[in-house]
Amino acid sequence: MKHLDLTLPTPEENLACDEALLELCDAGTADEVLRFWEYPKPFVVLGYSNKSRVEVHLEAAQRAGVPVLRRCTGGGAVVQGPGCLNFSLILRIPETGPLAGVMETNHYILQRHHDALSPALGDALRVRGISDLALGDLKISGNAQRRKKNCLLFHGTFLLDFDIELVEHLLPMPSREPQYRRRRPHRKFLTNAALTRAAVKTALAHAWQATKPLDAVPLDAVRKLVRSRYGNEDWTFKF
Repeated sequence: MKHLDLTLPTPEENLACDEALLELCDAGTADEVLRFWEYPKPFVVLGYSNKSRVEVHLEAAQRAGVPVLRRCTGGGAVVQGPGCLNFSLILRIPETGPLAGVMETNHYILQRHHDALSPALGDALRVRGISDLALGDLKISGNAQRRKKNCLLFHGTFLLDFDIELVEHLLPMPSREPQYRRRRPHRKFLTNAALTRAAVKTALAHAWQATKPLDAVPLDAVRKLVRSRYGNEDWTFKF
């Protein structure tokens, strides 16, 4: 597996990069990849099927100058920004095994991340809900995936030193929530993990044996996806 630690200049490009890497791997022209990135300014990301006016306080985001975008994977709306360390996994889908289905993939990857990080975070670290990692019942990582014929994208965020009050300001209570949330507001459901960026990157790179750097980033494909999707309001506000 290749390793890529790269934050592109705009949030649109960073979201597009994940899809571009997926498309190339699915076409058989690129390797599996573990990528890390962290954007220095806040923005909101809708899940693929989210209704923007249901899942985001759009007027509050506009007043604050916070962009609202949409990703190609499922799950709920999230707030991104400094203190959110993102990872992206591009993996080939075998005919059988733990990546053969959506739920099996969630469990397999989250358990692998749990095992990689539990030496630092202790017994409180748990796999919770459909696709979360939590310290007890406080969420530190949300994740989502997109599947194609031959490969899948599984990506997520680790909250390290993020301003959780910003989530309270920009997102209403989600229309769907895991049972363990128990209708708690964002400030009582989310927490930052006591980990450094370097610790998370090292643990995950070791867990996935992602030791070789990715030499070529598909920037032309990224720019094309920004034009057709991620920088296009028809895509962002289609629901």
